[in-house]
Amino acid sequence: MTTFTIFLVLIVIVAFLLIVVIMVQNPKGGGLSSSFGGGGTQQLGGVKKTTDFLDKSTWALATLLLVLILVSNIDLMNGTGSEDTTVDTNDTEAIDTPAAIPTTTDDKAAAPAE
Repeated sequence: MTTFTIFLVLIVIVAFLLIVVIMVQNPKGGGLSSSFGGGGTQQLGGVKKTTDFLDKSTWALATLLLVLILVSNIDLMNGTGSEDTTVDTNDTEAIDTPAAIPTTTDDKAAAPAE
C-alpha cells in the first residue's frame, strides 16, 4: 500500500467524521445537547460543555482534513506516491509524427495531362 493510498483513506475517514459532527450540531443551540437533557435541570455534561466539545471537534477535524490534503499533495508532487500518478516526460513514443509525403522522381507523372 502506497503512502498516497494511506492518506486517501485517512482523508475519507476524517471527512466522514466531520460530516457526522456537523450534522449532530443544531444551529439554534439544541442539537445533541437538547436530546440528552430534554430541557430539564439535570443535563448530561451540560449544554455549554457539549456545544464547546462539538465546536472544538469541528475545528480540529477541519484542520486535520486540511493538513492531510496538503501533506498528500506534497507526497504526490515529490514522487513518493504511487507510480501510476507520475508523468514520464521521456516518453517519445507517445508523440505521433506525420507520415512523409511521397514524392515522385518522374516529371511526366507529376505534370498534368493536356
